[in-house]
Amino acid sequence: MIMPKATDRQYMTFPGEYCDDALTIEAALKNRSKPFEASSLLSEKLQERKPKRDEMVQYLADKRGISFKEMWNLILSGKYKPLTGEEVSKLQELDLESDE
Repeated sequence: MIMPKATDRQYMTFPGEYCDDALTIEAALKNRSKPFEASSLLSEKLQERKPKRDEMVQYLADKRGISFKEMWNLILSGKYKPLTGEEVSKLQELDLESDE
């Protein structure tokens, strides 16, 4: 199976009638196509959320005792998995031992 290039991938599904209507209006007011406007709005929102996203990645990194960059790369590579309760308990035990 041939995977599409990253720039050819589609990420959005139908957003619902209300949001689709809002997107139609927004695009028309800016003389843009709906796909272009949707992409523009998504990019804008992702930039706006960067501080919060970075905070969340740092939290996950701290919880695992790894760097921000390591956590970021785990997520991007698809290797990130939420910790199990058992893994959290082990990390807490190690943290308590290091405090002593």
